[in-house]
Amino acid sequence: MTRVLILGASGYVGGHLAPRLASEGFEVRAAARRIDALHARGWQGIECVRADALDPESLREALDGVDITYYLVHSMASGRDFSELDRLAAANFRDAAAESRLNRIIYLGGVQPTNGASPHLASRLETGEVLRRGQTPVTELRAGIVVGPGSAAFEVIRDLVYHLPLMLAPRWVGSRSQPIALDDLLDYLVGLLRLEDDRKSQVYDARGPETLTYADLLRQFGEVVGRRVRIVPLPVLTPRLSSYWLDLVTAVPANVARPLIDGLKHDLISDGPDELLGLIPIQQRTYVDAVNDALAAEESSELTVRWTEGGFRYRRQRHDVSWYDKSVRVTVASSRSQEQVWRDISSIGAERGWYYATWIWKLRGLIDRAVGGVGMRRGRRHPTELRVDDPLDFWRVAAVEPGRSLTLVAEMKLPGSAVLELSVQADGTGSVTTLQAHFHPAGVWGLLYWYGLWPIHMVMFRRLAEILAAGPRRRAGADRAHRATRRPTG
Repeated sequence: MTRVLILGASGYVGGHLAPRLASEGFEVRAAARRIDALHARGWQGIECVRADALDPESLREALDGVDITYYLVHSMASGRDFSELDRLAAANFRDAAAESRLNRIIYLGGVQPTNGASPHLASRLETGEVLRRGQTPVTELRAGIVVGPGSAAFEVIRDLVYHLPLMLAPRWVGSRSQPIALDDLLDYLVGLLRLEDDRKSQVYDARGPETLTYADLLRQFGEVVGRRVRIVPLPVLTPRLSSYWLDLVTAVPANVARPLIDGLKHDLISDGPDELLGLIPIQQRTYVDAVNDALAAEESSELTVRWTEGGFRYRRQRHDVSWYDKSVRVTVASSRSQEQVWRDISSIGAERGWYYATWIWKLRGLIDRAVGGVGMRRGRRHPTELRVDDPLDFWRVAAVEPGRSLTLVAEMKLPGSAVLELSVQADGTGSVTTLQAHFHPAGVWGLLYWYGLWPIHMVMFRRLAEILAAGPRRRAGADRAHRATRRPTG
């Protein structure tokens, strides 16, 4: 049996490829920098390991006993230094592969324009070149826009259609591409494992059956979801300027969207014969078919133990709620034990309150009731125990790992979907408490809601995490003592 390593399995393509390979009988080892991100997916029959392409020793361990590796690593979200990080990561993996008994590397890169390239596309090209300088044969698949839930380019299209009743069109909406359905790309990636190995490196373009402009992609997506897309040409809006504009009108993270948008000034098409389709004959999906499949895939996606980005349940099962989230993360270390902190997490809400500014939580509940929501009148089923699907004030328990984590989904009236995660883990003689608040906006009102309340949410969530780490009773006593020292004397 072929043993396969997926390096970068927590990413978009890797997260779909791993269960697909396992379902087809391959022995799969999934690797990522954050192993908890892999465990959260709840995969069955897949070995999950930690591996970082910038840590050569972790690569050697991950490669042990592997026949073929999918290299799906990129550093696009790391900021301006992503090209250097990509170069170093590829060199590390190339050298580790040479020391192992690896038979082949399958690398997923990007379609290249005929003239010039953005830094992102140039880095994708260079990564393939670095890998090919090693002893292990490399099969490089170059794909353009991937149409599927979670693909950054696809989510930009979704957000633009749902968030903007009128779109001021930059020049790049006239650029052409050959979008490929996620399922077609997976067919190709799996099919490469079954091709005869001639021990030579190869490069193929993975493309869809149509050549469309970005304006076409927006309009056709709108037709599928029943929204009219109005595009007004604005030639002075360059890709760089429009990337800053997209920061405000989409939920796609800026460090992901900007490199993609910078490359849209080029046509990303392949005019030569479709060699890949000749080697791996598949029934290619049109763009409209791919969009319909993507929306259907969201509805049928499996539930995860904890919040994962794009999870349909955590987006209130609505396609118009952004796949990507706006988020706040607070981590606080303390001397309290994991059990002590968990006791307070599992008792939060209802009569005990929310530990910090409970009056604000109650005010939010009153506002929610005034607009027809559930408010905070439901309380909780039990004062100290929680189970999945329990109501908790205006939240509902989506997941609970006793002693470790609690995931809540808001049921109040919102222009989007809100998720609150409270977790704790042991750390030496103490513990680390983590609060993560996620908001998936729906339309322009969702974005305005997030930006308008961001200062308040930042203060409340940080203070809540700090109080959980210190202990509500202990913190309340300290606050009373602090107030007493400031009381005027007469």
